[in-house]
Amino acid sequence: MLNFFLRRLATLLPTLIGVTLVAFGLIRLVPGDPIAIMMGERALDEATHARLMHELGLDQPLWRQYADYVGGLLHGDLGRSLVSHEPVSHEFRALFPATAELALFALLLAIVLGMALGIAAALRRGSLLDQGVMGVATVGYSMPVFWWGLILIMLFSVGLGWTPVSGRIAVEYDVQRVTGFMLIDAALHDEAGAWRSALRHLLLPALVLGTSTTAVIARMTRSSLLEVLREDYMRSARARGLSPARVVLVHGLRNALIPVITVIGLKVGSLLAGAVLTETIFSWPGIGKWLIDAIARRDYPVVQAGILISACTFIAVNLLVDLLYGVVNPRIRKQG
Repeated sequence: MLNFFLRRLATLLPTLIGVTLVAFGLIRLVPGDPIAIMMGERALDEATHARLMHELGLDQPLWRQYADYVGGLLHGDLGRSLVSHEPVSHEFRALFPATAELALFALLLAIVLGMALGIAAALRRGSLLDQGVMGVATVGYSMPVFWWGLILIMLFSVGLGWTPVSGRIAVEYDVQRVTGFMLIDAALHDEAGAWRSALRHLLLPALVLGTSTTAVIARMTRSSLLEVLREDYMRSARARGLSPARVVLVHGLRNALIPVITVIGLKVGSLLAGAVLTETIFSWPGIGKWLIDAIARRDYPVVQAGILISACTFIAVNLLVDLLYGVVNPRIRKQG
């Protein structure tokens, strides 16, 4: 198992090098002078501009800037923000719980709704319910996030007034930060209504973020369960007089979950790394919005850190799934 892990880890090294190159070079391809953007409308003469460029190391050749960037990474230093002058790692630690809470809640909604819809469609194969669920899943998977988010805001926030438009909790609640997860911190708060407010703020962004994952889980659950229902041991279970619910949920679903768990594992990284648009639409104070704001300000260290962390999260989840494959199926370890 150790050799399998080391082989998988070795294959990730070129990927990580490529990620650092993309993170370093991508923001520098965006037009705009970071010093001019940072200073705003204040007068900026050439001497001041040159001094700031030198202080921030932006007057160095690109190869030297990249070498300094990689050297900092090897020492655990993500750099300092050009705008706030705070260590990027401090800003990341402050904002990451908001993104993690949104992604985990979206994943929970996707698992519950996706598996329920997939099971219902598999048990009613060929019916209007099956066709409707698969049609909705196809639309949900292909729905652009920014458009879907705006539609739900217009319907539930503006039209019906059921959910707030933005933020994590109503302004009248002063919840002390303990864990960074607003649902937990609001539950620890003494003031009545704080937890409900946090839940109402979280529900709509999580639904938007988890729509695509819900569609994938529903389709995978249906497909996998249909294959299992045709197996001989399922017919034997029905012949023994077991209840339909026990046959499906205990004997069928347990074996059908293997590919579903694989999809869920892969989607964890996608949710954490793909919350950029959702957080921007709902003004959610997480990593995604932080990254978008940094791109607009040409804040090189923040953009580099955001891209690198998102990519590493996705890579780490993929590595974990590969290792679980090796645990479940020893033949993969020998082939891998």
